[in-house]
Amino acid sequence: MQDQKAAVAVVGAGSWGTALAMVLADNSHEVRLWSHNEHQVKEINDCHTNKKYLPEIGLPDLIVGYSSLREALDGVDTVILAVPTKAIREVLGKIREVISNPITIAHVSKGIEPDTLLRISEMIKEEMPKELLRDVVVLSGPSHAEEVSLRHPTTVTVSSENMAAAEKIQDLFINHNFRVYTNSDVIGVEIGGALKNIIALAAGITDGLGYGDNAKAALMTRGLAEIARLGTRMGANPLTFSGLTGIGDLIVTCTSVHSRNWRAGNLLGKGKTLDEVLDNMGMVVEGVRTTKAAYQLAKEYNVNMPITAALYDVLFNGKNAKDAVDVLMARGKTHEMEDLVNVLDERNI
Repeated sequence: MQDQKAAVAVVGAGSWGTALAMVLADNSHEVRLWSHNEHQVKEINDCHTNKKYLPEIGLPDLIVGYSSLREALDGVDTVILAVPTKAIREVLGKIREVISNPITIAHVSKGIEPDTLLRISEMIKEEMPKELLRDVVVLSGPSHAEEVSLRHPTTVTVSSENMAAAEKIQDLFINHNFRVYTNSDVIGVEIGGALKNIIALAAGITDGLGYGDNAKAALMTRGLAEIARLGTRMGANPLTFSGLTGIGDLIVTCTSVHSRNWRAGNLLGKGKTLDEVLDNMGMVVEGVRTTKAAYQLAKEYNVNMPITAALYDVLFNGKNAKDAVDVLMARGKTHEMEDLVNVLDERNI
């Protein structure tokens, strides 16, 4: 850990933003936690709680809530961006209106923008003027906010095109409960973190259908193959998908009741409609939008992604979940490593 303490703004006071604010406060940094909800900010400052997102968790005194983005960012050069993918452009627009000095943005969201097919780091670069953006860093990995807030052991990865920036974020967060690794493969880290939500939705469906552990193990394994095929075709290092932001994040998101995507899939498997599921969840389910984006990316890069295609039909074409699983099981025979080998051959790996 670095000895020098910093003022850090966490933009987004949901469960993940709040949990990360707690890690920063545990490291004795001055933490400014921004929310657009004034009642939430008042609760954070008066009661030191954020009960909607992390019930029964007390927040450290070093976390101060802000409803004014200008005040939260005043004099800060590091911003942790912790808002859903669909809100990122809107929030970045507000950020660039109120800052005058260059900042490093570390985003902690996991998604891909449909239609543009941009990763979040690419969205940030598109929205922020070059003179106001020093670096972009990605923080990702197997990490439920509920467990981080309880200070349970957690490991994550940070990645950036500028590894000095990644190491700066590593220093801000790392402690004996929260271990942070670095990885220079920005594409792989972002693709792994985003696409695992698709497989978690599908895993929830198989559990909702009552198909058991065999089905889920197969789904997770073949799902990782899909993620690696697309990510490698997009330029990622295939080894990244065997790490924390690949198989690590996939395991935790597909097997835990803390996972919003698993819970949403579970309800779909039990017969709920997508609208009913989203109303029931009350929080953003990133995997839904990411499924649309990944479906489009598969076509763009000519990558075979049968699980993604099946889930797309369930979410957006009204296909019955059981019928979609049956179609996956009835696919023609193939070699387990065939598609990935073809991609690696193309890249001379």
